[in-house]
Amino acid sequence: MISTQTITIFLASLRGGGAERSMLRLANNLAEKNLKVDLVLAQKDGVYFSEISPKVNLICLEAKRVLWSLPKLVKYLKQKQPTHLICALDYVNLIGLWARFIAGVSTRTIVTVRNTVSPQVNQSIKNRLIHRLIHHSYLRADSIVAISEGVADNLTNTFNLPRNLIKVIYNPAYTSNVLQQAKITLSHPWFSPREPPVILGVGRLTQQKDFPTLIKAFAIVQQYYSARLMILGEGEKRPQLEALIHELGLENKVSLPGFVENPFAYMAEAALFVLSSAWEGFGNVLVEAMAVGTPVVATHCQSGPEEILTRGKYGHLVPVGDVEALAKAIVETLNHPNSPEFLQSRAMEFSEEKNVTEYLELMLSITFPENH
Repeated sequence: MISTQTITIFLASLRGGGAERSMLRLANNLAEKNLKVDLVLAQKDGVYFSEISPKVNLICLEAKRVLWSLPKLVKYLKQKQPTHLICALDYVNLIGLWARFIAGVSTRTIVTVRNTVSPQVNQSIKNRLIHRLIHHSYLRADSIVAISEGVADNLTNTFNLPRNLIKVIYNPAYTSNVLQQAKITLSHPWFSPREPPVILGVGRLTQQKDFPTLIKAFAIVQQYYSARLMILGEGEKRPQLEALIHELGLENKVSLPGFVENPFAYMAEAALFVLSSAWEGFGNVLVEAMAVGTPVVATHCQSGPEEILTRGKYGHLVPVGDVEALAKAIVETLNHPNSPEFLQSRAMEFSEEKNVTEYLELMLSITFPENH
């Protein structure tokens, strides 16, 4: 058994995104196991505060910048001396490892890696510096968790990290909360009876999600199938996407409602869910859509979609950025969708219970290695 001392999960914030939501689910589930859990945030910012279990102890370091949380995290570790520290995302992982080293505590530290390293995110000085630090810093971790086999392989190949130090634990994307929120009735007119089917995309409006490819593919779909496209999310690429929609004359067919707290109700009502990303560590939204029985199409990007869809068994996989292939897959799926039961059977393999069990086993193995 793990000691009754505290398990700490350290994040930059709850600003939004799959990483934050997954780690919050882990914190809640560990607390449900009657373990003491501190959720430590560098910044008191985000949209998921209402989802924090009352059994989780929330601590906000209230740093103006994430890096400036380092001395406060060191102080916290010295005072609390948790048995385990779990961090998420590269920048935060580094701060967690440095804080443990400076504090001089025996806390077992687990860093979790959520994405593959892509050339598109390796251009800024900040990211180049972070990537140079990863190899030496991650070797100080007691364990590294990758959220897919592809992410694990990318870590090994890119940073020359020992593969046996990396444990793959898939995200807890199939949850009771997803199923409950999916039942909430939508008032949006596009989901009224006898309206055309809605194709849905969900994610931040960023380069990674490559929504221009989805919008262009949808323009082709319009030639064969009367439908609408809705993309939930917010981000810096909104002006470019709105300009593209106008250029293609799709103003009445494509909607960008922004961020919504409950995308699962939209997934449940959509005829099809599409992930058009240029790269993904896992792809929570694919599992969430499948969990509510909605057919899916995804790009064959590194690295999660192929693993989730079992190389295309549960949904079409198309080359990244291939507009015509994506359009063809959308039409074929609308005409011949997989059954909800078939999709849900796969989604259930990415459950909260399986996720928390694997984390508990990992924490035991690095605390009492002689027993494992």
